[in-house]
Amino acid sequence: MADLFWLTDEQWAVLEPFMPINQPGARRVDDRRVISGIIHMLKTGARWRDCPGEYGPHTTVYNRYNRWSRRGFWRAMLTDLAEAGWVAETASLDSTYVKAHRSAHGGKGGRGRKPSGHRAAAYAAAGVGRRPRSTSSPMSLADQPSSTSSPATPAT
Repeated sequence: MADLFWLTDEQWAVLEPFMPINQPGARRVDDRRVISGIIHMLKTGARWRDCPGEYGPHTTVYNRYNRWSRRGFWRAMLTDLAEAGWVAETASLDSTYVKAHRSAHGGKGGRGRKPSGHRAAAYAAAGVGRRPRSTSSPMSLADQPSSTSSPATPAT
């Protein structure tokens, strides 16, 4: 694929001394390939699962990024590179963002939506147990029995 990102020899020569060595666990696969994949994924903003196979398994690329982030590897490397004059101190490695569907801003909220704020207080003050409907009722509220009236007593 022509749109893939690959570290140049000069870039890799600068980054290679920062790579952790003698780490416990399984032997790491090609660091240059995986770091190129991490940078590609951060630049494109795609899901980790959509990482091109040329960079290796998507789980390897994600796990390497995640583990090294938790250990502070990226921050330490960028700080050292900034002190050496290679990058600006305000460089941002993680510039990912989240896309939301256009209807994700809120909406109806499903069944059982309750009035909130000033409407709820107005309904409670008026003694109305439910929200008014959009169409008028054939019976006015004055004709309806009050909920506070005492129940009829049975005749004896």
